[in-house]
Amino acid sequence: MDAPTSITPRVLRVEEAARALGIGRSLVYDLIRSGRLRSFKVGSRRLIPAAAIDEVITTLTEEAA
Repeated sequence: MDAPTSITPRVLRVEEAARALGIGRSLVYDLIRSGRLRSFKVGSRRLIPAAAIDEVITTLTEEAA
């Protein structure tokens, strides 16, 4: 039997995105509402592409400079 492989998630739930960014859920929703953090809905779930996390970090870092 093959060993289980680790799969890196390509999308994150709001709670996971908040943890990845080190911020609260409310601020994640604020970033989504302002258009600074890309997301999409599947049913009632709001999902954030993993690449969008890196994009928002880059954007916020550039704005802070």
